Amino acid sequence: MLASIPGSERFTSRPIPRQELRDKIDPSLELHTIDPEQVEALDPLTYEVVRHRLWAITQEMGETLKRMSGSHAVTESNDFNFTICDELGDQVQVGLFNVGLVGSMDLAIYWTLQHRSRNPGIEEGDMFLCNDPWIGGGLHQNDASVLAPIFYEGKLFGWTTAICHQLDLGGSAPGSWCPTAPDVFSESVPTPPIKVVRNGEIQEDVADAWIRRSRTPMTVGLDLRAKVGANRTAGERILALIKKYGPDVVKAVMARMMNDAEGRLRDRLRSLPDGSWSTVGYQEQSGAGDRGMYPICLTMTKTDDRLTFDFTGTAEQVGMINCPYPGLRAGVVFTLLPILAGDIPWAAGGLLRCFDIVTEEGTITNARFPAAVGKGPVGPSWATGNLVAELLGRMLDAEPETRKDVQSVCTGTFDLVLLAGTDERQDPTAGTPFVSTLFDVMAGGYGAQVHHDGVDSGGRLIIPQARTPDVEMTEYFYPLVALWRREETDSGGPGRHRGGVSGSVLYVAHPYQTERMSLTVSGTGKAANQNVGLAGGYPGNTQLDIVVRGSRIRELFETGVIPERLEELGDGQEILPCEGETYFDPGDALYAHWQGGGGYGDPLLRDPDAVAHDIAEFKVSSSAARDLYGVTVDDLTGAVDLAATEVARRRLREERSERSTQTIARQPAGQRSETAQRRIDDNLVIYGNDDDEIVACGHCGQEIGPYSKANYYELLDRFEGPSSNAGPQIWPHPENYVDNEVVFRQLTCPGCATAILSSVVPASHPLPN
Repeated sequence: MLASIPGSERFTSRPIPRQELRDKIDPSLELHTIDPEQVEALDPLTYEVVRHRLWAITQEMGETLKRMSGSHAVTESNDFNFTICDELGDQVQVGLFNVGLVGSMDLAIYWTLQHRSRNPGIEEGDMFLCNDPWIGGGLHQNDASVLAPIFYEGKLFGWTTAICHQLDLGGSAPGSWCPTAPDVFSESVPTPPIKVVRNGEIQEDVADAWIRRSRTPMTVGLDLRAKVGANRTAGERILALIKKYGPDVVKAVMARMMNDAEGRLRDRLRSLPDGSWSTVGYQEQSGAGDRGMYPICLTMTKTDDRLTFDFTGTAEQVGMINCPYPGLRAGVVFTLLPILAGDIPWAAGGLLRCFDIVTEEGTITNARFPAAVGKGPVGPSWATGNLVAELLGRMLDAEPETRKDVQSVCTGTFDLVLLAGTDERQDPTAGTPFVSTLFDVMAGGYGAQVHHDGVDSGGRLIIPQARTPDVEMTEYFYPLVALWRREETDSGGPGRHRGGVSGSVLYVAHPYQTERMSLTVSGTGKAANQNVGLAGGYPGNTQLDIVVRGSRIRELFETGVIPERLEELGDGQEILPCEGETYFDPGDALYAHWQGGGGYGDPLLRDPDAVAHDIAEFKVSSSAARDLYGVTVDDLTGAVDLAATEVARRRLREERSERSTQTIARQPAGQRSETAQRRIDDNLVIYGNDDDEIVACGHCGQEIGPYSKANYYELLDRFEGPSSNAGPQIWPHPENYVDNEVVFRQLTCPGCATAILSSVVPASHPLPN
C-alpha cells in the first residue's frame, strides 16, 4: 500500500451535519435561511410551478453548455451534468445527464464553504474551479467542475454547479489516462477549489494555469467558459425566480423538494422486507502488465426506512484501479436513483439522507492520497454501481409490487478506448494534436427485467440522456474512418427475458494519416463478466478489444470491398489487455466490442416464439437458440418446432442434472399442496411460518432447505466448467487476461434443474447470501 502524505488529509470531504457545517463557515459569509414553518405553509400550486422551473433550469444549463463547448464528450455524448443546491450545498435538483458526475458535487461545496469562506472568500460574482476527486466535484481528475454561489441581497442563497469530462488534462499519457501510473503524480494534477471567476470576470491567470496542463488547451479553455456560461445562465434564471416569488418562497420550495424526495423514498423502503444481501465484484488488472483480480465486497442491509452499504473486505488500493470516497458514494447514488427512485423527483439532497456507507480507508473504493485514481469513475465506482444494482434487484424481486423495478445489471463496464496523435488531414507538415475517446461504447445493452427484455443498445443506466455520437461527427473530429458500428448477435444475456444486446465498432485511420497514433485501453469485464444476470439469467457478453496489425484494409478498399468480419482483415489480431498502452499504425484496424445487459430468469423458460423473433432480428443466433434456449426453429420458415423444442429443453435439463454436483436428494416431481408465503425471485419461494420457513422451487415444489438457518444456495445442484459454457459471446480464454481460474458457475434446482444462478466468476468466488 502507498504511504499517505502528511497534510493530504486536508483535501478530503465527507457528508457533514448541517449545523456542524454552519459552525465551520467564516461568520463574514451571511447565509440565507428560512424557518421550517415556511416550508409547511407553501401552497401546492406555487410549489409545483417553482419546482418545475428549477428542473427546467438544469435543462437550459445543458443547452448552454452544448452550444458553447467544442468537446466531442459534451456536444455528442452528453458526458456532463449540473446541480442546483441550497446555501449549504445540499442538492435540490440534478440534471438528467451523467448522474455519476453529480454524486459528489455537494461534497465539493461542503469543502469550499469550510476552506474558502475566509480566504480568499466567497463573494457575489465568484466561481470556483475543481477537479480534485478526494474533495468531490467529480470522480477523477478529468471531471472538472465549476461551482457558482448565488447571492441575493448580500446573502448566500444557493449554488449551481456545472461539470463535464475533459478529454485531456495532462499527466504522463494522452487523455490523462495512464495504465502504468504508480500514483496520482503520473496522472493529471488534482486541483482543489480555486477562484476562477471573480466579480463576474474569468481570472486569466487561473484560466491560463488551467489550460497549460493540457494537450488540447483550446478545447479545455472553451469548456471552462462553457461551464461558466451555464452557471451564469442558471444564476440569472434563479434570481428572476426569486424576484417573482420572493427568496423565502423559492428556498421553501427547495427545502420541500428534498423533504418530499426523502419521505417518498423512506415510504418505499418501509414497504420492503428487512434483510441483508451480499455480493462480490472484481476489477481485473491493476495496471499494465498485472494479471490479478481484485474484489469489491458489498453487503446491503435494509432496516425499516434505511439502507446501509457496507464495503468491508474490499481489496486494498493498488495500481491505477482506485477511487476516493466521493467515487464510491457516486457509485451508490447513480444506481440507486434510477432503480429505487425512478419515479421520485431527484432532489438528491433528500434521497442521500436515506442510506449510510461503511467503508475501510485505503481500499480500491476508498483510496488514500496519493493513489492513482484516474480510472475511478469507469473502474471501481462503476463496479460499485453494478453491485448495488444486483442487490437492489434481489431485494425488490421478493415483493409483488416492486418486481416491476427489478433489473439485471446494465452493460457492466465502460470500454475505454483512447486514441491520440497528430491529425494530418488539414496540413500533413504541421498537424494538429488530438485526443479521442471512442464514445460509441455509450450504446450499451440494458439489463433484462421481470416483465420484458432489456433495451438493445439502450445507453447507460447512469446517464439517462446519454448519446452515442454520430459516426460522421467522430470522423469529422478525428482522423478516423468507421467501417461499421453495429449491434452484435448473442451479446445480450440469455434468460426468460433477454438482456439488451451491445454493439461493436471497427475503425481505421483516415487515408491521409501517415503518423503512428498512441492507443490506450482500460476496461474490466474481459475475463469475468460485470453485466450479471438475475434469477438464473446469464450474464451478457464479455468485453473484447482487438487491433488487427497490418490489415488488408487498403487492398480491400482498392477492390471495392467493405469487410464485414475481422477475419477478412488478415491474421494479425492482437488481443488488447484490460489495462494497457500500445500504438495504432495507419495500416491497422481497431475493433471494440462493449458489454450488453444481463438476462433475467432461466433461458429455458423463455417463450419459444420470442426466441424465433430474436433470430429473425439477429439478436440471437440459431446455435444459441438451440444450445442455451433449447428452441428449434425452421431455417426456412422461421417457425418454432414445438415438439422438437420440448424434447430439446428436456434434454438440456437432464444434461444440467447429470453434470452437476448434488447436495440434497431429489423429490418426486409435483407442486406442493400448500400456498407459498412469499417469493424470493423468479424461481424460489418460501413455505411455512416464521419459525419454520422452508425455501423451495416455485416450479416443481422441490424443497431446498431452511431459509433462516443456512445459506440455501449451498444446497442447490452446482456445476462449474469453462466460462464459454455461458454463451457464444463469452470470451473463451480468460487466461489471456488474468492468472485466476475463471469458470461458468450454475446453481440449479435439484428437482427440475431450473437455473437459479448463472455466472462467470473466479473459481474462488463465494456464493451469494
